[in-house]
Amino acid sequence: MERQIAALLCRTSDRGAQAAAGTRELAELLGARIIGAPGEARTADHRDDLRDAHGCLLEAGGQVDDAMEADRIPILLAGECSICISTLPVVIGRRPDVRVLWLDAHPDFNTPGTSPSGYLGGMCLAGACGLWDTGFGAGLDPARVIMFGVRDVDGPERVALDRCGVHRLGEPAQLQGMELFVHLDLDVLDPEFHPASFPAPLGLAPAALVEVLSYVVTEATLVGAEITSAAPGYAQLAADAAAPLLA
Repeated sequence: MERQIAALLCRTSDRGAQAAAGTRELAELLGARIIGAPGEARTADHRDDLRDAHGCLLEAGGQVDDAMEADRIPILLAGECSICISTLPVVIGRRPDVRVLWLDAHPDFNTPGTSPSGYLGGMCLAGACGLWDTGFGAGLDPARVIMFGVRDVDGPERVALDRCGVHRLGEPAQLQGMELFVHLDLDVLDPEFHPASFPAPLGLAPAALVEVLSYVVTEATLVGAEITSAAPGYAQLAADAAAPLLA
């Protein structure tokens, strides 16, 4: 099935300019359609980001919806994981049986009541799972989320992950036969290979990420993907690590 690759440059919860810059470099390397222009990076409370980025978040969900409507596999590039607030409810609305493979150094499973920083990007998956009201809907059963590479977890997140039944992937063979939407935050890679805004040691090597993604596209059914947090100057490494999703 044909991929539809788009890159969203508008600001969602970007606290640094590198998010949009890295996304643009990766988009240009891949020949992706570029949408929007970077906004001013700043530290803001999640409520302010939800208000100010409302149009950008709607566009993220719209891009995924349009591709799926056209029977294509959406590949959405963006600076921040916050896009999943709108993308994952769209995916679940169209493919209720899909599972989400969450490849990220962080679970992003805080809520406004548990977040120590108020950072929207750190509570976006919890929002898509309905643990708090984002205004963009929910619908994703946490038990249909499978995490791999997650290693920087706040205490309240750990409690919520266990309570909600979020799965941890032991080996790629466990994905066989599943319908999967892949959330790939490139900070799942070890910062030795790919710098990150919120670096966490003991991450994946690029070859290990390629192995997991290769299994997804050969032994499971890829429904779509979103790729976030590409670092400026590392577009080729990011493209190589994510290559199975882009083929």
